[in-house]
Amino acid sequence: MIPQEIKDSLAGFFSRSQHVPVYILEVSSLSGGCINHVQRVKTSIGDFCIKYNMSDRFPGMFTCEADGLDLLKSSGEIRVPEVCCTGEAGSFAYILLEFIDPGKRQPFFMRDFGKSLARMHRHTAGYFGHTTDNYMGSLPQSNNKHDDWNSFFIEERLMKQVSLAENYFSSPDLAAFDRLYDRLGDILPAEPPAMLHGDLWGGNYMVATDGKACLIDPAVYYGHREADIAMTTLFGGFDETFYAAYREEYPLEKGWEKRLDIFKLYPLLIHLNLFGSGYLGSIVSIIRKY
Repeated sequence: MIPQEIKDSLAGFFSRSQHVPVYILEVSSLSGGCINHVQRVKTSIGDFCIKYNMSDRFPGMFTCEADGLDLLKSSGEIRVPEVCCTGEAGSFAYILLEFIDPGKRQPFFMRDFGKSLARMHRHTAGYFGHTTDNYMGSLPQSNNKHDDWNSFFIEERLMKQVSLAENYFSSPDLAAFDRLYDRLGDILPAEPPAMLHGDLWGGNYMVATDGKACLIDPAVYYGHREADIAMTTLFGGFDETFYAAYREEYPLEKGWEKRLDIFKLYPLLIHLNLFGSGYLGSIVSIIRKY
C-alpha cells in the first residue's frame, strides 16, 4: 500500500487539479522497482503510476526524472508517460505518472522505434550536457556543459566514475585510462549534441497499446548519439531491424560498430560502482583494446 503521507499529498493534488472528488480504488505493485517502489494506482478518474522512495535517499531524483521525461516529450518524436506531479510527503518523495497500458509488439515495432529514436537524436542544443544534473540508475550524474564531446565524456562521465572505482584498478589500468583520454580525439567522430535518453537498455522502454515504443526512466543530456546506440547493445542488443531503420533515418558515421565499446565504458563503470567487481574484466579489456 501507498504510505498514508503520500495518499494525503495525492488528495491535495487531485483536489487542486480536478473538479470532482477523486477516490483511490486499488493499488498494486508493478515490476521494475529495484530502486524505487513502483505501483499502479486505480482511481475514480483513471489509472496512474506512482514511484516513491525515502526523500533523503536519492535527493531530487523524481524532479530529475520529470525534467527528463519533459525534455524527451518536447521532441515530439517518441512517446513518454505524462508527468502528473512530483512531491514530498513526510519522509517520502514521489512522482505520479500517466499509466501506460502495455500493448502487444507489432511487426513494425522495432523499425518504427529505430526511426523515432533517430529523429529524436536530431534535436540538438548549443552544448554537450544539460541544464541540471540528474541520475544514472541510483548514482548522481554530472551534466556540466561543455563545448565539445570529448571533454564532456572524459570529465563528466569517465573520470568521475573512475574516481569512485579507483580501488578496483591497478596503476597500469589507470595509466591506460589516461592514454585513452589522449586518443579519443582520433577515435570518435565529431557530432552535434543530440538529445539522448541516456540509459536506453531493454528495460527502459515499453510497448504501448498502439504497438509503438514508450520511453521510461531517462537519464537525459545532450551528447554523442552513439552513446545511446551503445547502451542499446549492452544487455543483448535490440533487433537488427532497429539499427537498420535508425541508419536509414539518420546515418551513423562509418565504423560505428567498432566504437561501441568506448561508449559502453560509462555504463559499465556505473555497474562496477553499483554492483562490484563482476564488471571489472570487461572494462579493463576495453581500455587495453583502445
